[in-house]
Amino acid sequence: MDGPELRLDIATVCLSGTLDAKLAAAAAAGFHGVEIFENDLIASSWAPREIRARCAELGLSIDLYQPFRDFEAVPPEEFAANLRRAEHKFDVMERLGADTMLVCSSVSPDAVDDDDLAAEQLHALASRAADRGIRIAYEALAWGRFVNTYEHSWRIVRRADHPALGLCLDSFHVLSRGSEIAGIRVIPGAKIFFLQLADAPRLRMDVLQWSRHHRLFPGQGAFDLSAFVAAVAGTGYDGPLSLEVFNDVFRQADPAHTAVDAMRSLLVLRESAADRLPVRIRDRIRVADLPAAPPPAGYAFAELTAPDPSGVLSALGFVHIGQHDSRPIQLWQQGDARITVRSGAGVRISALGVTAPDPLVAARRAKRLLASPLSDVDYDDPAVRAPDGIDIVFCPEGDWMADFTPPDPAAVNTCGITGIDHICLTEPFDDFDQTALFYRAVLGLEPEPETEFAAPYGLIRSRSASDRDRRIRIALNVAALRRGDWAPAVPDPQHVAFASEDAVASAEAMRALGAPLLDIPGNYYDDLDARFALPPERLALLRRYSVLYDRDEHGEFLHFYTQMLGSHAFFEVVQRIDGYAGYGTVNSPVRMAAHRQFRLARG
Repeated sequence: MDGPELRLDIATVCLSGTLDAKLAAAAAAGFHGVEIFENDLIASSWAPREIRARCAELGLSIDLYQPFRDFEAVPPEEFAANLRRAEHKFDVMERLGADTMLVCSSVSPDAVDDDDLAAEQLHALASRAADRGIRIAYEALAWGRFVNTYEHSWRIVRRADHPALGLCLDSFHVLSRGSEIAGIRVIPGAKIFFLQLADAPRLRMDVLQWSRHHRLFPGQGAFDLSAFVAAVAGTGYDGPLSLEVFNDVFRQADPAHTAVDAMRSLLVLRESAADRLPVRIRDRIRVADLPAAPPPAGYAFAELTAPDPSGVLSALGFVHIGQHDSRPIQLWQQGDARITVRSGAGVRISALGVTAPDPLVAARRAKRLLASPLSDVDYDDPAVRAPDGIDIVFCPEGDWMADFTPPDPAAVNTCGITGIDHICLTEPFDDFDQTALFYRAVLGLEPEPETEFAAPYGLIRSRSASDRDRRIRIALNVAALRRGDWAPAVPDPQHVAFASEDAVASAEAMRALGAPLLDIPGNYYDDLDARFALPPERLALLRRYSVLYDRDEHGEFLHFYTQMLGSHAFFEVVQRIDGYAGYGTVNSPVRMAAHRQFRLARG
């Protein structure tokens, strides 16, 4: 990708609303150009010249008009009709100021399996396009009737041999079929006219339905897009990186928010793809002013907004060690676990403090990735706001506590807590993918295996991420389907999980202090005995203190919970033995049912 500045585009089909709202959102998010999806133009009240003028006003170029369907390898009478149809589209493109048209491989029942005929007819189309200053980008649909791989489309383009005919490479169409991307490197970059990018989860379903409903922005799915982009970059391709994402959620979401999420995904993709490129072309794709993620040293604190949680914190062994000098914020501590408490209605996690070697650099990265700053101070304020409303504060090691005046504590009650193990948040269905990408990108976390489990009131999907040293762990949950109003759902439950070196001892000490720990039903321990055959004495202790248990090939996991504090927040205490890296997901339905039972009993 040697040459001019790298351009970033987005297809209007990615965004919700009318064409004017889509264009405004794309420009506000910083995109350079757009692909005009034909349905958006047809439904628009603006004439093509008005759309062109509006794009120019917003600083957007129109780099692709699409899609033109079912053109090639058809009988003569249909071919004539297709050429007539194409001429009409060329008229529209001239008024739009667009110079490239996407032609999808045919799915027509009238098409025949004849590469020579397809090449001949595409050559004729390209000749007419060239007379109008237009190029044809031929794309192999993954569900194309005869042409459904990029290798096949490239053979036809080579056979057609026309300078105005090239390829459109779409990551979904290539990667959904499991095609080898190594073959891309033999295609001359000058013959790749356009590059479209989309991620997706790994699903076993009809590829057309997969494409139309489940595409995601880069970094939100399972495809290796950085390798794909690196392969295309290696050809010398110098066109835009463009997003083309069909997704049912995005089609209903605020286009301004979706466009920001889309731009963030491209910035992160550029960062990861650049690391896989030769030095000679790396600088063009790399985001020059995006600092690398500083390795986090751990959680400095978790902040709760609550009316008065002092009784619960004291019963968990925490001690009030400070009061902020200028804000109504308390500091509580046990071991290296610190909780700040801001007075407010309800109980919720309102901020996370992350220790970083250079907080200003960490904040600069977050803001370059379009995180909202907490103040008008540009890059001198080491704090940003996540899409879910939680503040992320980057803290220097130790120094941040200087703002708290220490009181004169009496005795220090300890229950064996050593630090914060992880934070677990539940996100709204519509925001789950963008929030997961945000935390990973801003904090430099690596994704962990995604899990699903059947909860008492619906399927829950869980996606977690951590740094390489597992000092920062964030687990995000989402209800895979919207639930009916009858379900006794907790609105967006969230919790802080503390680490302990002996979960049973911590539970015993906390119960002695009167901590409101969650009771687990006896049926769970009967099943635990059947599954793991734990020593009777150990099983009895787990049962006595309502400690849950899991085991895998790496190690063991013990954990217990508090009752719900307010409407949707609670605490967890966990003990990791040997190499266990999960979150005890198998026990989540039991915990959720126990929380439900507690709420019913409380009335």
